[in-house]
Amino acid sequence: METGEFLSIIQYLILGLIQGFTEPIPVSSSGHLIIGQWLLGMEQKGLTFEILTNTASLIAICFIYRKDLKRLLVNTIYFLRTKEIKYKPDFLFALYIVIGTIPAGILGLLFGDVIAAYFTSLNTVAVTLLLTGVALWLIRNFQGRKRDGDLSVKDALIVGLTQAVALVPGISRSGATVITSIAVGMKQDTALRFSFMLYIPVSLGSTVLGISDMMNTPNISTLAIPYLVAFIATLFMTYFAMKWFMGIMAKGNLKYFSYYCFVVGTLLLFFSLN
Repeated sequence: METGEFLSIIQYLILGLIQGFTEPIPVSSSGHLIIGQWLLGMEQKGLTFEILTNTASLIAICFIYRKDLKRLLVNTIYFLRTKEIKYKPDFLFALYIVIGTIPAGILGLLFGDVIAAYFTSLNTVAVTLLLTGVALWLIRNFQGRKRDGDLSVKDALIVGLTQAVALVPGISRSGATVITSIAVGMKQDTALRFSFMLYIPVSLGSTVLGISDMMNTPNISTLAIPYLVAFIATLFMTYFAMKWFMGIMAKGNLKYFSYYCFVVGTLLLFFSLN
């Protein structure tokens, strides 16, 4: 293996670890990928790498929530077939996930390319990280009461709209949806579950829509090994980061992520303006 190829693998390994660690936590994985590429002197053209690593994160999160996904699917089918009241809460929760997915789906289809083209600068990431930090600070002491069976269409739409806004790099998707879920009154465990249930269909949709772009990527064969390394790194790091974040949420320590966003956002703003 030549030195250049080895360095390329190391670079993609680092990016995969960054994506995997930052996807579940409220600090913006897309923003950190931009920061990582800047620090490593790399430039990713197109969305192939982002789609690939996002797919790895999706697999890890689906594995973590596999029991919830199975229960929601089975009980939704049972409710549609039998109309038994005991299956209704899971049916409604699944319905609210569908409703909450719609805003991000529409915005992504209509403006995804525009966002990717014009909102990937370090300045954008710096400002949006600071905004994320402010939002995390504001809801740091909120204690909601709504559980899975207490949600409404209004709650789903409000949270879904913030997921759509999080298409802009630097605005954390998990942060935006968790923050908004808590702000509309959800308990933290329900907020976390609803946030990542919303992530699954949006992520799956972007993966499916991005397959053609991935297949048409120039020099894809030369990047096969670096991409595979990044995929595996993202897969395992997402799993462990998600488990860690679930523990953080259980203790209600979101304020520490706000400190992080303030520090990184300020440093980025300083370096990008100088």
